[in-house]
Amino acid sequence: MQRPYKIPQSVLVVIHTPALEVLLINRADPANFWQSVTGSKDREDESFLETAVREVAEETGIDCGPGTSLAQSLRDWGLENVYAIYPRWLHRYAPGITRNTERVFGLRVPAGTPVTLSPREHTAYQWLPWRQAADACFSPSNAEAILLLPQFVA
Repeated sequence: MQRPYKIPQSVLVVIHTPALEVLLINRADPANFWQSVTGSKDREDESFLETAVREVAEETGIDCGPGTSLAQSLRDWGLENVYAIYPRWLHRYAPGITRNTERVFGLRVPAGTPVTLSPREHTAYQWLPWRQAADACFSPSNAEAILLLPQFVA
């Protein structure tokens, strides 16, 4: 049975501490692909906020959903990146879909927040000062978002 096509609308969530240390996670495939939390909508009517909450929980085990202590720390930065989908992943989308719209969020967490990775998706994590984190990212849009972090926490 074929999996349903991915929706070309996703989130990027820059998780950071008050000291601007940024959480990066390493994808299982391909290796050495460090990034922030990312993920596509599961349904057309899923809001970007709902997607961000779900993806953060799935990829890091951090719960920032409604009613949690971190709910108010998840911020929609009001930024969207539109980019060409990497050719290696085009097969995941419906025929003719070549671009994705990514909504950017920030999530401030206390230093020492525990991280539980989904081993199917990620193999390691690290906390880095924001400039180092930007340099370590594979994705240019992810690096650019991290470089904007000081503006969004000011």
